[in-house]
This record gives sequence, structure tokens and C-alpha cells, in this order.
Amino acid sequence: MSVRLRDKLFPEGGKVRQFLRKLNRIIHGLKPSNIKKFIWSLKNNGLKKTWKIIINNVQNGTTNTPYEIWMKLNDPSKEELEEQRNTKFKLNPKISILVPMYKTPVKFFEELVEYLINQTYSNWELCLEDGSPEKNEEIEKISQKDNRIKYNYTGNNLGIAGNTNEALKHATGDYIALLDHDDLLPVNCLYEIVKAINEDPDIEFIYTDEDKITTTDKPRFDPHFKPDFAIDTLRSNNYICHFSVFRKDLMEKLGGERSKYDGAQDYDIIIRMAEIAKNIKHIPKILYHWRVHELSTAKAGGDAKPYAFEAGIPVLQDHLKRVGLEGEVTHGATLGTYKIDYKVKGNPKVTILIPNYNEAETLKTCIESVLKLTTYQNYEIVVIENNSTEESIFKYYKELEKKQKVKVLYYPEKGYNYSKIINYGIKNTDGEYIIQLNNDTELITPDWIEKMIGMNQREDVGAVGVKMYYPDGTIQHAGAIIGVYGVAGHVFKGIYKNAHGYFARESHIQNLSAVTAACIMVKRSTYEEVGYMDEKFAVAFNDIDLCLKIIKSGKLIIYNPFVELVHYESKSRGAEDTPEKQARFKGEIDLFYKKWGEYKEKGDPYYNINLRLDSDQYEIKQEKVLYK
Repeated sequence: MSVRLRDKLFPEGGKVRQFLRKLNRIIHGLKPSNIKKFIWSLKNNGLKKTWKIIINNVQNGTTNTPYEIWMKLNDPSKEELEEQRNTKFKLNPKISILVPMYKTPVKFFEELVEYLINQTYSNWELCLEDGSPEKNEEIEKISQKDNRIKYNYTGNNLGIAGNTNEALKHATGDYIALLDHDDLLPVNCLYEIVKAINEDPDIEFIYTDEDKITTTDKPRFDPHFKPDFAIDTLRSNNYICHFSVFRKDLMEKLGGERSKYDGAQDYDIIIRMAEIAKNIKHIPKILYHWRVHELSTAKAGGDAKPYAFEAGIPVLQDHLKRVGLEGEVTHGATLGTYKIDYKVKGNPKVTILIPNYNEAETLKTCIESVLKLTTYQNYEIVVIENNSTEESIFKYYKELEKKQKVKVLYYPEKGYNYSKIINYGIKNTDGEYIIQLNNDTELITPDWIEKMIGMNQREDVGAVGVKMYYPDGTIQHAGAIIGVYGVAGHVFKGIYKNAHGYFARESHIQNLSAVTAACIMVKRSTYEEVGYMDEKFAVAFNDIDLCLKIIKSGKLIIYNPFVELVHYESKSRGAEDTPEKQARFKGEIDLFYKKWGEYKEKGDPYYNINLRLDSDQYEIKQEKVLYK
């Protein structure tokens, strides 16, 4: 088409011209990761829906952030809000919202009250305890706008916890909610809380997703789409934070908040509540707007209240004592996160199983790194020889036989079945704890075994996984999410070692549904309890299957990023490059869906329904989310 004809048909500034320009930019800006997403979407959504997603992205253009696009598609419409206002619930519990106040900016308080008055659920009360040195007449006037607001000025600043507890004395609700004096509740917040209570009246503790806001005339940003309740994730950082709602009798049983933890008083009450609550509900919707300003903890960089992060350490130390665990609490890799090294009890024997086929130099790198760096002494390395053909590997085995901590087991069957090989190794060794370790790995962390045993000795833990890097220093494994790219996918792949992904999730200890068996520690008793590895998964997904069996048995999977290895990734096995291998791979996918399809369909509880399954980087969905 000539330039003149193009300009005549599609004039500059016209919608079609703008659309074509945006489409051109998308096509020319395609990266391999985006092509991967396109192929995944095509397989799972079909051509029609995939095309709609592309059109939507083009129409939103480059001026909209992914979250702004999400908000346009998922924030409740006027019609939906009106429908909420007209909803008649069977249960109509009163929600008492506690707000400790101190020199509260009038503008912020006015907006807080306005958002509450406009809530689509009406049975609430706002309990305000103002410890400011001087009474603010404007604040008092605003608080008189609605008779559901109880404003109490004392002029006596008891701190955040103390003022919250004073507000609690005036609360008459069935549930207690915590709100900061400069933050906002979206108008559908309390409706969603009460809806959840009607769906399950036994709920004791509710928390929601949240985002950040500066002023109400600017776009919200930095949404935190959280996992469902996860005790080790909570011990790493207060990911629950806002919006927290507790049954009043439980709040009173705990005696409210504790002033000695001011700065981390919410972290303390949340952890104590988690210790006694039997029914904790996460609502995966943005139901809290956290205000960012110069004096807020939400301020960029997190340095507005450094004492708040220091206060988290004694919160966790006290928690460990209460639940009967011993561990050292220190700051984590990022501000506001924590690391717990659990004390090793006794001196249990650890067996490190390394399946091997050929690749003498690769195996040597692995074993030498373990022998050189490992600080724990009661361990053995057991190489499981699997039908090697190269003379060099058998020569190396003879060298290994001279080493006190190493021995070689010869797998008796032909062919490659990883699960069978591991099961053979477990049944022919006697370690109380088993580490499955790939031959193409290299250890970085000297006290790796201590860190893993300390966690694994807990009765509620079934397996511990680690952080692994490609040789170039980028992440190869930081945990796996069920459903990513179909079956399950490693997340944060390709991020550089000192960089951070979504809320730095790759860098703090957390519970996950699965971790890679390239390096995993499992109790021998746990293998026996779950029936060892499923030998139907010969090559793929056997580690995912093992982890899900462990979860089904009632135990937790922990990802510990403070145990680090380099992973040269499957040098000895090779790629899925023959029809036979591809057929086997498809068969294992089908088997996984048959066995774990329900778990996948419900959604990984350690992920979030608002995050994409066609990405391993915790990216936000760009479509209407259908909440389950």
C-alpha cells in the first residue's frame, strides 16, 4: 500500500491508525517469553479468546500498567455495587473497625470516613481512639457524619497497640477489623467479608489482598495478590498484613494487641491469631488500599519506620517459644523479611542419593563440592549407577570407593526410570533423612544440611527444597507452582541472583505446593507414609507428584532460598527429542491430570487466582477473573 493511499484510508490520529501502530509495536517487540505465552494461550484458550487478549492489550496500549488494565476489567461496576447493596444475607454480623489515631491528616480521615459510609454492606461501626496531643475540631466534626462512628479523644497517646485496645473496649461487633488511620477500604470490602462469612459461618480469621494508593485522584498501584494461609511464609514476613478481620471472642481471648511490639503489633496479633484459629480464610480480592506517604510504612524503600522491622524479630522469637520450636531469628534478604534457622536435634544420619549415568566430570564436580563444603558430619553420599557405558565413569567409581563417605549402588534394571532408581536407593540405605540430589549440581551453601534438617525435624514438615541457579547466576529454581504452563512450572526463572521478583518471593522461606527433586530433603518415614515415589512417572513430574502426595498426607513443603546450588540441568538425560520420549512425556502429563486434576482446577493455594498461568514471573492477569 502506498503512503498516500494509507494516509487517505487511515488518517494520522485516527483510531485505526493508532490501533495498527500499537499492534505493530507488539509484533516487533515480541520476546521468546511472550511467544511462549501466546502458544500456551492458544492451546488452553483457543484462537478466539487468545485474539481477544491480544486486542485488549493493543487497545490498552503502553500508557496503562498491567494493574491498571486489571482494574478496568475487575473492579466492581456500578451495577455490581448496586446489586451488592440490595443483597439480603442470611447472616448480618456487625463488623467493628478499630482505628488508632495520632495527628491524623484531616484529608486522609475525611476520605476514610467517606469510603466507609459508601460501603455496600451497612452493619458496621467505626471505633476511633485519638491520642493526639491536641483535639482537632475538623476530625471531630467529620466523625459526626454518621451515627455508626464512635470517636473518643483522650489526648493520651498509648501507642498503636494501646490505642487499638482502647478502641476495642467500645466495640460491640461480632468481628473486629484493623484499619490504619490513613488508609482506605474500597466500598465493596465489607460486603465481600460478610459474603465469605455467610458461605462459611465458622470462619474465625479473614484476610484479603491489597494495593497501594497515594491520593484518590491517582491510579492505585503495587497490588499484593497473596497466597492462602501459609505458616512458614508468615514467619518470613507479614504477608497477611491488610485487611485483617478476627472473630471478636478470639481477639478478646488473646487480650488484644501488645504495646511492647509497637511497630509490629499487627504482625504479633496475626501470628498469635494463627496459632489458635482453626478456620482462616483468604479472600483473593483487592479489599484494602494502603496509603503511601512520607511517614507511612508503605513508603517506597520501607525506611519510614525501621523500628517496625526490628520489632518483628522478638515477635517471631516469642512465637517459636509458644509453639515449642527452637530457632535463631535474623533479618532476611530484604527489608521486612526474616529468616529462621531451626536448631538441629541430635545427630541424625543423612543419605544423599545421586542417580548417575556417565558424565564422570559432571558427577565429580557435584561430589567434590559436597565433600569440600559440607559442615554437617553425619552424612553419606550414595551414587546410584544407572547403566553407564563410558569407561571414565567406572574409573571414577573406583576412586570414590576409597572415600569414607561415598559408596556406589548399582541399579539392577535396564532403562531410565528416575522414580524407580530413587526408591531403590532409599530401600537400600539407612539414613533417617534422604536428600535427592542431581549429579549436575554444585553446592554453594556449606551448612545446607543443618538448614534443611532443622526444618524437616518439625512434625508438620514433609519436605524441604532449595534455590538453584543456572551457571550464569540467574535463577533456575525458586519453587514450583501447580498449573503454570500446564502441569507445573518453576517460577522466577531467569532473574539474576541479587535481583528480586514479585514481592521478593524468590528470596524468602515459604510454603509451596512443590519444589524440584534436583535437591530435596525428605524424611525416610515420610517416603514410607506416602508410598515412595510413583514409578509411573518415569522421568517428568515425579517430584511434583511426590510433593502433592506429601501435602495430601497433611504435611508441608518448604522452600528455603538460603540453601543455594548451581544446577547445570539434565546433562546426562538429554532432551525430549525422539517420538518415544515425546510419547512418554505426553503420557506422564495425562497421568498427572488424571491424578491431580482436581488440585490443579481448584488453583494452587500458594499462588493466586489473579496471577497468570502462562507466565513464571507472577504477572497479573489481563482478563476478567472468575473467582471460585
